[in-house]
Amino acid sequence: MLKQRLSHRMLQKLSPQQIQLMKLLQIPTATLEQRIKEELEANPALDEGNESEVSEIYDLENENSEEGSEEEFELDDYINEYIEDDPILYKTVGEKFVSEEETHRLPIAVSDTFHEHLEAQLGMQELSDEREVLIAKQIIGSIDADGYLRRDSFSIIDDLLFSHNIETNEQEIEKLVTVIQTFDPPGIGARSLQESLVIQLRQKELVTKNVISKRARMNALKILLNHFDEFTKKHYKKLQKNLFLSESELRDAINEILKLNPKPSSGHTQTSGANNQYVVPDFIITNRDGELELVLNSKNAPDLRINDNYLDMLKSFKVNTNGRRATGKEKEAIMFIKQKIDSAKWFIDAIKQRQETLYNTMYSILQFQFAYFTTGDERKLKPMILKDIAEITGLDISTVSRVANSKFVQTEYGTKLLKSFFSESLQTQDGQEVSTLEVKNILADIIEGEDKKRPLSDEKLKDFLTKRGYNIARRTVAKYREQLNIPVARLRKEI
Repeated sequence: MLKQRLSHRMLQKLSPQQIQLMKLLQIPTATLEQRIKEELEANPALDEGNESEVSEIYDLENENSEEGSEEEFELDDYINEYIEDDPILYKTVGEKFVSEEETHRLPIAVSDTFHEHLEAQLGMQELSDEREVLIAKQIIGSIDADGYLRRDSFSIIDDLLFSHNIETNEQEIEKLVTVIQTFDPPGIGARSLQESLVIQLRQKELVTKNVISKRARMNALKILLNHFDEFTKKHYKKLQKNLFLSESELRDAINEILKLNPKPSSGHTQTSGANNQYVVPDFIITNRDGELELVLNSKNAPDLRINDNYLDMLKSFKVNTNGRRATGKEKEAIMFIKQKIDSAKWFIDAIKQRQETLYNTMYSILQFQFAYFTTGDERKLKPMILKDIAEITGLDISTVSRVANSKFVQTEYGTKLLKSFFSESLQTQDGQEVSTLEVKNILADIIEGEDKKRPLSDEKLKDFLTKRGYNIARRTVAKYREQLNIPVARLRKEI
């Protein structure tokens, strides 16, 4: 049985402007310029320029959106909403921003990509015909960013039939894969880590003349081919027993394996510009004789303003109508212009608010961690969570999180991710609160200094930390160790 009833509910919805601001907050400085270019291309009412070009631009700040019915629509009232005295623009240069002299554009690396590098070597092979070249190119295109061929032969056969209408078989695919596996960098085109290491070691064997090195590489090859599982689990006693090796012979063989590259594609030195990772700091902190100066890095972000032509069109409509009511077509044109100007104004306001939000958030972090930024001593990092900065700035925790997760700050002690300054607190035995970052650094130091023949278990690591005054459980030690990407004791063992 259907029933109808009235109910009151309070719902909170984000406006388009708020959504736009949230998206802009997540964008780091490195990609802000591209986002602004996209908006400039999409909205003709948005323009870029400096103050000398905007002397006749009008402020939209006090726009009044109240309108009567369509019949009461008065063109003068509508246009006058936009015509004020002050210019509206957004400039990146100011006291809080990097000056124009200090900014420069990032260099663009112009070189061949990893896959182009492989295809260039393909051109030096004596393949039977163009058909084999296409098959080989399909195989190269199936190699992933790490240099591995993860796609099986049958899938490649299907791909060739679908994309090039080429029929082939598993034997032909395997023959060409073998050819590609001889390419530089060594180990490329393997299906697994084991296969890649074997390929690399065999290529090294071909150029080895030293007898001792040759023997070590032969033992290493036996380990990879026949005892790979024992090697990965570091069961060194089993390896010695099965291969009849002394401890020094096993150590030499393992050292040969450790020289190999688990990610063969990284051996390609001329990577593409797209793969080069440039860290562009969003903030720059400078220590001037003990006084810290914070600036927001706004390099490559152009000054923004409302396009002159769009505002001139509004004024021309006012002159042409000369006090009469606008016609239907004129109203449509005015509404279109208004929509574009509104969109441009919202974007400019969002950029302004983004800059202010970023600056205020970083300034609060700077004040909170003042001792660290003046000394660079990570032991002076105070426990700090998102809520602390949210309370200082008056921003929502989610906003602070958006700023912290993808932004970098350049200091005289290196360029740091903002997220790295946030940590929980841990109480020492004497009641003091310390940052978990401090505990992690001490844990890393203990592990680095351990005897690698007898690496410390998590329980023993806990005992070391307890002796230093840190109350910490074994499972917490395990969690911090995993966060530091440090393996368990068994996998840290060395001969």
